[in-house]
Amino acid sequence: MALQLGQVAPDFRQESTLGIIEFHNWLGNSWGVLFSHPKDFTPVCTTELGEVARLNPEWKKRNVKVIGLSVDPIDAHHKWETDIKETQGHAVDFPMLADSDEKVARLYGMIHPECDATITVRSVFVVDPSKKIRLILTYPPSSGRNFHEILRSIDSLQLTDNNSVATPVNWTPGEDVVISPKLSKEEAERKFPQGYRELKPYLRMVSLKQ
Repeated sequence: MALQLGQVAPDFRQESTLGIIEFHNWLGNSWGVLFSHPKDFTPVCTTELGEVARLNPEWKKRNVKVIGLSVDPIDAHHKWETDIKETQGHAVDFPMLADSDEKVARLYGMIHPECDATITVRSVFVVDPSKKIRLILTYPPSSGRNFHEILRSIDSLQLTDNNSVATPVNWTPGEDVVISPKLSKEEAERKFPQGYRELKPYLRMVSLKQ
């Protein structure tokens, strides 16, 4: 059965470029981004891994650990890291799982036989500190991911976890958010004493800027 939002992310023990990874223990109290790439030494993947490394300060700011995966062996990963640093200008500073037995790829449904049974699609799983899956994205092998959108999604998750709000279309940090319709008018007024805009009884916008 396919993994679903809210489900505990399956734990695993697998070899990586930074040693054996026991996924839940490795995550600790951090958020996690587990993402697969179809194959080592391919052009789109090379740009993606360089970008993930470049965004290291952004991951750290959000208490996020990132971990990559493909079904290639560990020695190929290490050789590829040299190419990534040379062409992208950033050394890979996060673990890449060497999932040559496809254990993790199959556990997370990263192999789609109707697409290509020999490679992993571009999967993304965002996992929160309680080890629950909070976001699932699947891209075809030919389409590079937008990791800024993944960061934006994590910003939304972290914000809405701590407030009775949701984020509207195209939201970016600092913009107004939507008050949960679960809050009554009285509850909303108590929770948001700064005031809010009521466009409709079910559509109330508020600024959380301090």
